Amino acid sequence: MKKLIKIAVAATLLLLIQNCDVHESYFYEVDVTPPLPPTSINVLNGDNRVDLYWNENKEPDLAGYNIFYSDSYDGKYYLIGSSDYAEFIDYDAVNGETYYYAVTAYDFNGNESDLSRDVIYSTPRPEGYNQAVFDYRNFPNNSGYAFSIYSVVAFDSIDVDFFFENYQGDFYLNVYDDTDIQDMGPTNDIYDIPFAPASGWSPTKDALAFEGNTYVFWTWDNHFAKIRISSITNERMVFDWAYQLVEGEPMLKRGNTTVRKPLSKNWNR
Repeated sequence: MKKLIKIAVAATLLLLIQNCDVHESYFYEVDVTPPLPPTSINVLNGDNRVDLYWNENKEPDLAGYNIFYSDSYDGKYYLIGSSDYAEFIDYDAVNGETYYYAVTAYDFNGNESDLSRDVIYSTPRPEGYNQAVFDYRNFPNNSGYAFSIYSVVAFDSIDVDFFFENYQGDFYLNVYDDTDIQDMGPTNDIYDIPFAPASGWSPTKDALAFEGNTYVFWTWDNHFAKIRISSITNERMVFDWAYQLVEGEPMLKRGNTTVRKPLSKNWNR
């Protein structure tokens, strides 16, 4: 009887060995490898909003992205939202406040990358569209614009930043001695000029006005602004505008540098 039991046990062991490949199928590796941090983060600096976009991650198990912000480069980063795609809009951004952004990628197993290492910040600012001013010789009280109060004013108002002139068929944008202007050339829309220039301001305190061109202003109270002319007639000029609320801040649209964050950062959900 003992001999039969030994034979049966031996046969069972042999069967297990022969079919070990079947039992191996019940085991699998746990994925603990996070995606790589997202790269090439960019922002569009808007009016009470910031649009972010970046390069798509290539991992096949990628599930989405988390977006973080901080009020300083070396501060703690807080989660503000998630996205299934390589883009996100921060609708809670406030004009005149500076925000630093970072993005992580995560997979379907919950593995999350480190923060993106691009230094990305944005200072949203107000903007407006289809504003009209008129030739100051014929309509002096409606010929100037004051960015600080978002309003059409007289060409000689204490708040005026520039005014429009039709001089014998040539159209001009004029500023006073305490303000600067520069023609940035043809653009597709108001978003095409990212920063105010550091030099190149008009020595004559004026610039020929052309449809489709963008002009940057350094105002008398040390703010930067820009307009893009959409149409001109003999009597009026129509333009879009953007105005930076932070004194001395040249960012008018986007900010992106190649400086890298340290490998370890404070972040919080």
